[in-house]
Amino acid sequence: MKRFLLNLLDWIYKKKCYFCGNSKECVKMCSECYSKMERLPLKVNRVILGKKVFCAGVYEKELQKLIRGLKYHHQPELAYYLAKFMAEYWREITDDKDFQVVPVPIYAKRKKQRKYNHMELVGEEFSKLLEIEYTPDLILRIKDTKPQYNLKKPQRAENLKGAFSVDKTKLQKGKILLIDDICTTGSTFEEMIKELQKSGFDDIVCFTATTPFGE
Repeated sequence: MKRFLLNLLDWIYKKKCYFCGNSKECVKMCSECYSKMERLPLKVNRVILGKKVFCAGVYEKELQKLIRGLKYHHQPELAYYLAKFMAEYWREITDDKDFQVVPVPIYAKRKKQRKYNHMELVGEEFSKLLEIEYTPDLILRIKDTKPQYNLKKPQRAENLKGAFSVDKTKLQKGKILLIDDICTTGSTFEEMIKELQKSGFDDIVCFTATTPFGE
């Protein structure tokens, strides 16, 4: 019923595509704009501390606007489209459902300012689409770090030291799939992997929606 009412309101108020402004489909991202997002080849993009990192696409054009809209411009509805993009890629990597999906957390103060953690929204939709376990609070961010985009790799690593804590009570059998929006230097994943290893867990795969470096 809730979905029906939301769809009805969308139809009445003619929701426009955030990307092209077209209201024909009454959605936040029309099928034409969605189809313009280019995927990377189905292969390991890099390796961090021995863990495979997969990246679904390149951080540019529609995919870049999607992430920026979701992350910085109060467009939480875009989480579904990023999750769908990632899920379509991941299905071709594996059909294994023995994973715990864990989004990169943000500090509580920053989450309060933004009203949400965009990757928690993406993780929830991603897990539903793939029908796999979702554990958003397995890893907590306990340090209010500086934004990473202005920092070089050594500075990023220093900035993230001691930033994460693992709640061992949330660990389950199976593998952990760490997800994020973009992988630049890999410092965030590296620090999260270290914390998981300290807790005795080493079966980890990393997956991001984008990378700025292409193939």
